Amino acid sequence: MKSKSLLFKVGLTSLVTGLVGGGIAYGGISYFQDYNPLSSEVAAPVGSNSGGTTKNSNLKVNVQTQAETAFKTVKNSVVSVINLQKVSSSSDSFASLFGGSSGSSKSSLQTSSEGSGVIYKTSGNTAYIVTNNHVVAGSSALQVILSNGQKMQAKIVGRDSVTDLAVIKISSSKVTQVASFGDSDNVKVGETALAIGSPLGTTYASSLTQGIISAKNRQVPLTTESGQSTGNYASVIQTDAAINPGNSGGPLINLAGQVIGINSMKLSSDTSGTSVEGIGFAIPSNEVIKIINQLIKSGKIVRPALGIEYVDISNVSSADRKSVLKLPDSVTSGAAIMTVNSNSPAANAGLKKYDVITELGGKKITNQDQIRNILYTYKLGDTVSLTYYRDGEKKTTNVKLTEQSSQLKMNENSSSSSSSAK
Repeated sequence: MKSKSLLFKVGLTSLVTGLVGGGIAYGGISYFQDYNPLSSEVAAPVGSNSGGTTKNSNLKVNVQTQAETAFKTVKNSVVSVINLQKVSSSSDSFASLFGGSSGSSKSSLQTSSEGSGVIYKTSGNTAYIVTNNHVVAGSSALQVILSNGQKMQAKIVGRDSVTDLAVIKISSSKVTQVASFGDSDNVKVGETALAIGSPLGTTYASSLTQGIISAKNRQVPLTTESGQSTGNYASVIQTDAAINPGNSGGPLINLAGQVIGINSMKLSSDTSGTSVEGIGFAIPSNEVIKIINQLIKSGKIVRPALGIEYVDISNVSSADRKSVLKLPDSVTSGAAIMTVNSNSPAANAGLKKYDVITELGGKKITNQDQIRNILYTYKLGDTVSLTYYRDGEKKTTNVKLTEQSSQLKMNENSSSSSSSAK
C-alpha cells in the first residue's frame, strides 16, 4: 500500500511541477513580450479571454478506427474464465495447537486463478470456448463471466498440455456473439494486432491492447503446469501488444476482427534476469483449429510414438561415441537409442539399442527434442522414414506409427538427460 501511495505522490508531484514549470516559462516569455514599462498594466497573452470566462468547443471529432470496429466485432465473444479449486479448512483451527482434536474438516471452492477465453462456436444449447490448458488445469469447478457480467458454470470438454489449449462449454442461452478464425499463415510481420482479455483478472475484463505482429513461427520451449520443461517447442506468433497475467486464453485478432491466435505467454526476462517488455506469444489460429476440433471429437489429442528412450549424442563422450556407438567422425548430431519397448513401432521396424537416429521424416535431428516435435506432425497409422547409424553404417527404414504416446511405459529410472518412451 505504501508503494502505491509513493507512486501516486511522485506522479502528482511531477504533474504539479510540470504545470508550475510550464507556467513560469510561459509567463516569463509573455512578461517580456507584453509588459509596457510606461503602463501599470500587464497585457493579457494573445489568445486568452480577458473576461475570465471559459467555454467548451463544439467541434466533433470522428475517432472511429479499424481497431475500434474490430474490437466491436469480437468483444462480446471474449470471456473471463475463473478456475475454482477446493480448499480444506478446519472448524476449530485452534484446537490442534493445544493438543485437542482439530474438529471436522470442511472444503470450499475458492478462486485459484483467472484467465480469458473466446466463444467460437454454438451448437444447440451449447457454446464452446477455447482457452489455455494452464487456465483450467487443476480446477474443481469453472465459472465463465460474459462481457456483460453474466456469470455461468462451465465444464471442460477436453484439454491438451502439449499445445496448452483447452475447450470448455457453457449454455448458449446468454451468448450474443461468436468469434471467427482467420488464417494465421497469412499474417504478416508489421501488421496491426489486437489483444483482448482480462489482464489481472475480471476487474479489467474486456481490456484491449494494440501492437503489431513482431515475428512468425517463433520457437519457444513449453513447460508443464509446475514450470518444468516438457522438452517440446511451440511455433508461435510474437507480438508487442501488451499481454499480462489474466490475458491467457484470450484472442489475438487482426483488423478484420478475426482471431489469428490465442494469447498464451509473455517473456518478462531473459536467462540472465534482464527485464524485457513487449514480447508476447500467441498460439497460431491454424494450430488452434486443428487441436480444438480433435478435443471436441474425443476429449484428448492422440499422438504417435516410436516406443524408445534416447539421449542426445552431444551428451555422450567422444570416447563412447567411437567405442560404444561406433559413429563416424562426420556424424556430430543425432539421438542415441538407449531402450526399445517390445512390440513398439521402433521394435517392429528393427531398431535396437545404441542405434543413432540422424533423420526422421526427411528432417535432420540436430537435438533430441526434434524427434518428439516431428512425430507430433504425424497421425496414428502414418508411416515415417527414419535414417540411423548402426555399427558405423548408415541405414534407412520406414516406421509405421501404430502406438500412442500415452500407451507407452515410462522408465522412471532413466537418466535425466534422456527422453523417455517417445
